[in-house]
Amino acid sequence: MGFFSKLFGKRPAAPTLIGDIPKAEKWLVEAMASSGYELDGTMGSFRELDRFFEEQQRPGGLLDGRVGNKLFAIGCYMGQVMIAQLGGTWETDDSDPLGEINIAVRLPDGSVVWPVQRAMKRFENGSEDSLYAYGAVLGQRD
Repeated sequence: MGFFSKLFGKRPAAPTLIGDIPKAEKWLVEAMASSGYELDGTMGSFRELDRFFEEQQRPGGLLDGRVGNKLFAIGCYMGQVMIAQLGGTWETDDSDPLGEINIAVRLPDGSVVWPVQRAMKRFENGSEDSLYAYGAVLGQRD
């Protein structure tokens, strides 16, 4: 047994993407609620995400400056909602240097979506990459 183990017991497990996803989702729901945006766990709540982008992507807004963690959390929320509403599973790769960007949801029909990448596109391109429209299209698939 090494010195660290003798002193402190088992070494804590390293964080994983699959472990970070529910934490980021929970943080986002709470942070959004404190700012007046209600995320209720449905695809319809993607409208609130679009409203958040419209209102907060401005100088001094909540999407001004460093936004990587926020976009990751938005993607985590979207993916969790997709899985709850449509089924599917997360696919992550902790060895990928861009793992936070490349987390994906494999839907029951085998198709794969990348919700963090979609949140990034919404941030970069504006309302033409509406998150609500994206969710609506996914929800109508057979």
